Amino acid sequence: MENDCLFIFRALSDLTRQEILEILAEHERCVNELCKEFNKMTQPTISHHLQILKHCNLVSSRRKGKMIYYSINKKVLRNGFEEFIARFNIEMM
Repeated sequence: MENDCLFIFRALSDLTRQEILEILAEHERCVNELCKEFNKMTQPTISHHLQILKHCNLVSSRRKGKMIYYSINKKVLRNGFEEFIARFNIEMM
């Protein structure tokens, strides 16, 4: 379980991946739609970031025809933070 937390925080250490998650928090998107949000970033770069997020289950994907749509997995994100809080015995106010 500790490794899950480690992978999540490594994935979240990148600002672009944080921004992708913010966009996906609104609603699911395909890579082409995400590319429009990041003017100077190429599709392979966005796909690379999505694969990192997908590897630690922060995003899920579904195929519709030729398109793959990505959505944020809020439960995994929440569980990662809850694990971190519990690990360090942090009291919430």
